Amino acid sequence: MGKMRHLSADAVAVDEISFLTALHRPGTVVDVGAHDGLLTLPLAALPGARVLAFEPLPSAFARLTRACAGRGIELHRQALGDRPGQQALSLPVLAGVPQEQWASTVKTFTGHGAHVEAVAMEVPVVTLDSQGLTDLTAMKVDAEGAEYEVLRGARETLRRCRPVLSLELEERHRAGSTWAVPAFLDALDYITCFELHGRWWPIGALDRPSMQRASADPSDYAASDPYVFNFFAWPVERDAEARRLLPVP
Repeated sequence: MGKMRHLSADAVAVDEISFLTALHRPGTVVDVGAHDGLLTLPLAALPGARVLAFEPLPSAFARLTRACAGRGIELHRQALGDRPGQQALSLPVLAGVPQEQWASTVKTFTGHGAHVEAVAMEVPVVTLDSQGLTDLTAMKVDAEGAEYEVLRGARETLRRCRPVLSLELEERHRAGSTWAVPAFLDALDYITCFELHGRWWPIGALDRPSMQRASADPSDYAASDPYVFNFFAWPVERDAEARRLLPVP
């Protein structure tokens, strides 16, 4: 998850929660890759929000269930993708400690040497389109490389509901994802930007060699400075509203 920063009069910055809060409209909010509820709970506190949280990793889902008990949040122990069925979820393990934040349906963690073990499990996959949502207003997507498949399986919902999106996209998790996902959204008349130094920047300003340099090894947390991995997308009809949050270069 990204470091949480909020809009204020002193320092203007946007993270997932501040973006989704500022552009919030009552309706359904979907949390993809909810893990143990770090963002699920504040999303559920938004006025008029009905939250659907998807988390396929059993251990994380158990904690999510406890955290969300009695809060009216609809929990799904499923991964979202572009077709229904079963899929392998790979969980890297370092020195006996599962690295849950890296669990992925598109990576196997092979090639990192004996220091990285991987536990594979089958998890159910559904498409967001299969949920038949008619009032989706926002989505947070953090799927460790599977963001493209999540959005492909939500194409008709995006066309129908026009939600705003917060996305975590990292080349180390899926090479080409910072090109493919914005291009897919562009075809649906969405604008994708990132925040840096208190300003909105278009996706075309992302310098991947300097802003997306990080090891794909879960034992190595070294990354470029800045390391840009939070992206924000909105339908073109809400462009003026989104751009009021931050200045544009």
